Amino acid sequence: MTKSQADVVRVALEVLDDSGAAAVSMRAIAERLGVRMNTVLWHAKSKARLLELMADAIVGGASLDGLPEHWRERATELARRYRAALLAHRDGAVVVAGTYAAEPATLDFAEALVATLLDGGLPAREAAWTCWSLVYFVVGLTQEEQALPGRFTRDLDVGQRPALRRVAPVLMEESFEERFTFGVAKILR
Repeated sequence: MTKSQADVVRVALEVLDDSGAAAVSMRAIAERLGVRMNTVLWHAKSKARLLELMADAIVGGASLDGLPEHWRERATELARRYRAALLAHRDGAVVVAGTYAAEPATLDFAEALVATLLDGGLPAREAAWTCWSLVYFVVGLTQEEQALPGRFTRDLDVGQRPALRRVAPVLMEESFEERFTFGVAKILR
């Protein structure tokens, strides 16, 4: 039975969701599809290319429909949807962070975000850099959230670091939603 690139990516995402990023391999995908590895390689020429396709599929989960009119609300909602798309897949942020996916869904998302920032009156350079800042912030925060659930089961030992001692209780909070909201608001201010 002939398999498509979409089948390869779908199964790669299944492997990701079931077993994590480390388990994604051409062999694992071929086994799940019931095909030879050459079939998988035909559709994704390398592991790097497979990860690009997976990253684009993950970002494609961020709907661009029904966005708010006001630019700041629209940018915030785009960031929220981006984060949700990353969280929808186990290690989704790791896959996206590890690629440079200049693919349709990723480019469509970037277009929507940059257009929003330009609509807000930001000059081209500032719109581009704000886009990068939002993407990097969301990917980094989401990577941390996915990698370390329940990590603060004991007190954080900061040693002789008075500033860290002062903020340690806040650092110990797993308040990812609040941190996301705070960070996006700061970037868009």
